[in-house]
Amino acid sequence: MAKSARVKKRFAGVRIHPTAMIEPGVEIGAGSSIWDHVHIRSNAVLGRECIVGEKTYIAYDVRIGDFVKLNAFVYIPTGVTIEDKVMISAGCLFVNDKYPRAYDYSSKGLAGSAPNEDTLATVVKEGATVGAGAVILGGLEIGRFALVGAGSVVTKSVPAHALVVGNPARQIGWVCVCGRRLLRERGGFHCRPCEKKFSLKGRKIFGQTFRP
Repeated sequence: MAKSARVKKRFAGVRIHPTAMIEPGVEIGAGSSIWDHVHIRSNAVLGRECIVGEKTYIAYDVRIGDFVKLNAFVYIPTGVTIEDKVMISAGCLFVNDKYPRAYDYSSKGLAGSAPNEDTLATVVKEGATVGAGAVILGGLEIGRFALVGAGSVVTKSVPAHALVVGNPARQIGWVCVCGRRLLRERGGFHCRPCEKKFSLKGRKIFGQTFRP
């Protein structure tokens, strides 16, 4: 049986480009699309109705939820979890190595690439968006419905609904579930297009659709 035929049988209901590399143990939910030259390593899990853009790399044991969009040239190493309804824009890089070195002086050879006790875990929570070309350092959490601006370098966790930009990324506002910037009003914030209202308590924002 040809490789493409085997892949189609293994992932019924999933659209997979013939050039994509899908290793053993991978799970992909129905209705998802995997585009050209994508590489998904062993035991990674993708939910249903996801899109993985061309030349994206997904490492071992990565967990990705339902209705997720990964644009082209995204790099997702081991230790990253992406929850439902997240968008990761083109050219985003996630980092999971706490002590990056090419050479191991104790073994006198190349440093291993396998996960170890120093591998950092990162979670992108439901509904968040990471803009094109952003770099996300390891050991962080991107909160629900947060928006990371294009080209940002995220060095610390981002609160839910926060809008962050720059290098290092800093918060400049709050965004709605729809992605639009919230406007300040007496007693809180609101989204003019959605007509949703939010209130700020400390550094957390609460609204009609926010579940702490």
